[in-house]
Amino acid sequence: MLPYFSLTSLSLGPITLHVWGLLVALGFLVGTLMAGWMAKRRGLKTEVIYDIAPWLAIAGMVGGRLGHVLFYEPAYFLQNPLEIFAIWHGGLSVYGGIFACIAVGLLYLRHKKVDVFAYSDVLIFGLPFGKIFGRIGCFLIHDHPGTLTDFVLGIKYPDGEVRHDLGLYLAMNAFVLSILFLWLARKERPTGTYIVVFALWYGVARFFLDFLRVVDVRYFGLTPGQYFSLMLVVFGIAMALWITDRAKKRKGR
Repeated sequence: MLPYFSLTSLSLGPITLHVWGLLVALGFLVGTLMAGWMAKRRGLKTEVIYDIAPWLAIAGMVGGRLGHVLFYEPAYFLQNPLEIFAIWHGGLSVYGGIFACIAVGLLYLRHKKVDVFAYSDVLIFGLPFGKIFGRIGCFLIHDHPGTLTDFVLGIKYPDGEVRHDLGLYLAMNAFVLSILFLWLARKERPTGTYIVVFALWYGVARFFLDFLRVVDVRYFGLTPGQYFSLMLVVFGIAMALWITDRAKKRKGR
């Protein structure tokens, strides 16, 4: 088992920095830089990536918070409305953030009149790199405790019980997916590859990991994240079939 370690804030004189928020911000920066790196490799305009990044950061935070409020703890926030703004306490829905970023990203890229599909694939490339830091933040504040376990990576909580910690597992998952993306980047891949791989990998991993959660609300036995994960997997399969069909048609010309 692993020892319990918590780090919620850092004090720099009169300034208090919330570690979770700091790591989420760092994740946005790292994800943007990695997306910019991939855009340059593919001959796309890196300035488009850097220009859209602040809008995606805002969309991710607003959408992530609203997703958490609406789907995970609606009763609590109805009774404590001011807590909606206390994002340093944790509580962002990854899927809420993703859906908001998709909406804002599509509008922005279409407005710029660039190849929406190509730039979307590049932006997704940077996503798991950023998620590493965000999930480390979740681990440090332990806002996703799991079921009891004797697993070697179980965390011994202050009450003496050993539990899975989903923040740790999701950080590890993002790290492995980042390594896979770097391996795929060794040579040119069809546009849409990173969208498909992320959708299938993250959708499947998140669906099964959510069975270990103990504090998330459930609807008919599944968490909101699991329903969104199933949708993501279906989308990934459909996208893979579409990319394959498009490639065959191009070869047949």
